Amino acid sequence: MLSSLFFFGGAAFGYFVVFPPAFKFLLGYSNDFLSPMPTVKEYFSLCLRLLIAFGVIFELPIFMVLLAKMGVVSAAFLSKHRKYAILLSFVIAAILTPTPDVINQCLMAVPLIVLYEVSIVAVWLLGRKRLAGFAETKNVDGTTE
Repeated sequence: MLSSLFFFGGAAFGYFVVFPPAFKFLLGYSNDFLSPMPTVKEYFSLCLRLLIAFGVIFELPIFMVLLAKMGVVSAAFLSKHRKYAILLSFVIAAILTPTPDVINQCLMAVPLIVLYEVSIVAVWLLGRKRLAGFAETKNVDGTTE
């Protein structure tokens, strides 16, 4: 349920926030002699690529929590490597955005960075919950300490 919510939230963000400036940028290549006339197929292809890309990147907190449950990452590890995550966010945004302009790249990289920070908090909360569970151990006779 939460995974679907993140995916559809990312797709909605891509459609309502990122798609209008990306499409406007692509249509901005017109001049007196050249007028862009995208086909329906090209329009839907661009729209679908953006929706899927943003849906997938909004799954980052869920992915990080799964990695934390497997013991691969911790909140301290994610905090320590924040600068690499920011760099990687811009590299991923440069690869996934369909337009070459910086504005659309930032429109993808900034939410990715925010989602990374949300991931750190989620993994930290998971670690606290896990520690609280370990603190309540059972005795041999079935009573708790």
